[in-house]
Amino acid sequence: MGKLKALDRLEDSLSKLPSVGKKSAERMAYAMLDMDEDDLTEFSDAIKDLKASIHICPICGNLTESSLCDICSDSSRDQSLLMVVSYPKDLIAFEKAGSFHGLYHILGGTISVSKGKNIDDLSIPQLINRLKEDKINEVIIATNPTVDGETTALYIAKVIEPMNLRVTRLAYGLPMGGNLDYADSLTLSKALEGRTKL
Repeated sequence: MGKLKALDRLEDSLSKLPSVGKKSAERMAYAMLDMDEDDLTEFSDAIKDLKASIHICPICGNLTESSLCDICSDSSRDQSLLMVVSYPKDLIAFEKAGSFHGLYHILGGTISVSKGKNIDDLSIPQLINRLKEDKINEVIIATNPTVDGETTALYIAKVIEPMNLRVTRLAYGLPMGGNLDYADSLTLSKALEGRTKL
């Protein structure tokens, strides 16, 4: 059987997703061929709606469908405590753990020579402005325990040192080289409780 261009195109698109290899993409594409028209249309509309409906919170960098995210608009959260994370998925991991009730700041990545990400690619200037304007007493740096995460954490600690804020880092119940969004709720809670001063 010859190559089917539409199927190949879909497989190529699906294989761009994280953890989806060529074989998985092929299985998904064939599964979509078997879907009824209404389900396939709903699936397609959901993908289109994703980019159209979701944008970045102008305060913290979280994903939202409103002008501000739910966390920034929640006045019951501890306004003196700010956790700095790399990605929205890290925020989601802490929210699922239910152990943190402060505010967040999402960097949009980490400093990474191998990925070509430098300081200018991250929301560090916005973080600095936020720390100057808001009444933050403690900054918890919660980047992944990887080389890039550590580099980013140390850079942020150095930059905000003159502000005389308490700067802490998550404790290492988290494995070095691991990702926060893979950690279970108990591990995240214990890492938060055992955070250390930088």
